[in-house]
Amino acid sequence: MKNGMIKKAVGAFLLVLLFSAAFYPPLQQYVDTPANVLLFESQEFAVDTSLDVLASDDSIDVFSEDDQTTLTGVKPGNGKVHLGVAGFPLKAMDVTVLPEKKIIPGGQSIGVRVHTQGVLVVGHHLIDTENGAKSPGEKAGVEVGDMITRMNGKEIKDMSEITGIVQASGKEDKPIQLEVKRGEETLKRELMPLKAKGEHSYRLGLYIRDSAAGVGTLTFYDPDSKKYGALGHVISDMDTKEPIHVNDGEILSSRVTSIEKGLNGEPGEKLARFSSERKVLGDINKNSAFGIFGTLKEPIANGGWDEPMEIALSHQVKEGPAEILTVVNGEEVKKFGIEVVSSTEQKFPATKGMVIKVTDPELLETTGGIVQGMSGSPIIQDNKIIGAVTHVFVNDPTSGYACHIEWMLQEAGVDIYQNEAKAS
Repeated sequence: MKNGMIKKAVGAFLLVLLFSAAFYPPLQQYVDTPANVLLFESQEFAVDTSLDVLASDDSIDVFSEDDQTTLTGVKPGNGKVHLGVAGFPLKAMDVTVLPEKKIIPGGQSIGVRVHTQGVLVVGHHLIDTENGAKSPGEKAGVEVGDMITRMNGKEIKDMSEITGIVQASGKEDKPIQLEVKRGEETLKRELMPLKAKGEHSYRLGLYIRDSAAGVGTLTFYDPDSKKYGALGHVISDMDTKEPIHVNDGEILSSRVTSIEKGLNGEPGEKLARFSSERKVLGDINKNSAFGIFGTLKEPIANGGWDEPMEIALSHQVKEGPAEILTVVNGEEVKKFGIEVVSSTEQKFPATKGMVIKVTDPELLETTGGIVQGMSGSPIIQDNKIIGAVTHVFVNDPTSGYACHIEWMLQEAGVDIYQNEAKAS
């Protein structure tokens, strides 16, 4: 009985001790202090902690004041900062300092024109033949969203190359040997074209397309590599809703002509047209979940933010005020206030890294918030580019998603890590 009471008393004491330790400031700071920090040369990063700095490497400058320790990258490399209490070490932070990297923010309205890798099937249609209505394409097992890449062994790059093959096949009464891409699969199909009653030409029974066009916003330009990123999200076909496999394309100068204001349940839209001179600004060589990417022919000015600017990695983004650069009339790039509602620290590429909300009265009055065509507008916080607008919330046009800039740079082929190992 006595032993049982002693065990209970000891257990209660340990429970109280454990509970109290959770609120002991040095222990709390040990838990909250990051184990790994990644920052750029000459860039500062603040850590909320009153733990003493016991030692640090020469690649990092450390300054402590008012329960905050500020790290400044001095030179590229890997280092450590040792923290503790009364000379007793409690924690070591691994700090990676990356070479300084600056890019030029965009905000310009751009026209986008892409050509597919082959021809895209966007629908089936019936041919009224002597033996009834039929669709040769559907019968052959060709599906909406398939990309026709070869016909009778010949590579197909655009629709102009198809007519001759279809007519020859019909006249010779020989089926066409198709090679189609469906997702990551390459499939073989056999299609026999047919003629409609009273017609002399043969048809596939398919609706096809080999190009797409639209408008968006330039996000950034890298003055070192001449590479750019735009849109912040993938270009999908308007009919199939599937991502377009881009063979080539170009971005052109564009003017915003008017705005369809966003309402709850009805996303708004920038109405724009290619500029009269149809000046080609650059090429398109990639269409990914983070936008379109390529190389600019020459730098294009945005009228006020043409100097290279630092970037912020996902763990450096803070909740609170920020700005976007975008066009709402003509070609004039303007800055508008927003709020970063939330930001997720991402160690690997992922879309929708931030939730943002438009707070600028002028932009709310003009657009109602985020509208189609605003995708790609760069987001700036504390004079650093942190990401790009990507999607609007359908039921709340004042708010939407954004992606972090580091993933767009990675997709563009801009190596911000410079072969340094990324902290994990």
